Amino acid sequence: MGRGRVELKRIENKINRQVTFSKRRSGLLKKAHEISVLCDAEVALIIFSTKGKLYEYSTDSSMEKILERYEQYCYTEKALISSDLESQGNWCQEYGKLKAKVEALSKSQRHLMGEQLDSLNLKELQQLENQLDISLKHIRSRKNQIMFESIAELQRKEKALQEQNRSLEKQVMEKQKAKAMSQQAAHWQQVQTNSSSPSFLIAEPHHTLNIGCYQQRATVEAEEAVEAQVRMNNSMLPPWMLSHING
Repeated sequence: MGRGRVELKRIENKINRQVTFSKRRSGLLKKAHEISVLCDAEVALIIFSTKGKLYEYSTDSSMEKILERYEQYCYTEKALISSDLESQGNWCQEYGKLKAKVEALSKSQRHLMGEQLDSLNLKELQQLENQLDISLKHIRSRKNQIMFESIAELQRKEKALQEQNRSLEKQVMEKQKAKAMSQQAAHWQQVQTNSSSPSFLIAEPHHTLNIGCYQQRATVEAEEAVEAQVRMNNSMLPPWMLSHING
């Protein structure tokens, strides 16, 4: 049968306790040496007996260096723990301040919206009214400024469109004037051509023995038609051209 589990408790018999201490101390020192060699670890072991006698073991780095390293490690860890606790405390305090500020802003916003006014007294309501009046003045001032800027922009656009319209009208009038002058020049050239050779409109008389009234009437009508055409053309010409023709 296997060995049962031994309950750990203080050995009442003094002699047995001293023997057990001696054996276990030797085994503990041996185990400390083994772990330092096998695992290349720095080990420091300190044992005080019931009589106050010191038993110790340390690796090659000596007990003082190991204890100094232990103190530095413990100090650094404590500093980190304390800084973490302090940081947590600061964050908690900052969170409380921000939460209170958010609640105050939400409450003020509800008051500005006309909600939850039952908790306000007369003085607080007057302050809220004054605050709303000041806000309305700022809003109206900004609105008027935007309206004036929009009106000025529209006036600038209107002025630019008017200038563009005048420029287009000027171009159209110049084109119409050039077209009229070209038409007058072409008409005057046609009139000069017609006046220089009018014989194609007048039928030349045929010297025949049988000259009747019909031929005379045709000749007179042709002459009248030529004169009427000339008068009409002269009426469409400018005065300086008429004086030139008459001269």
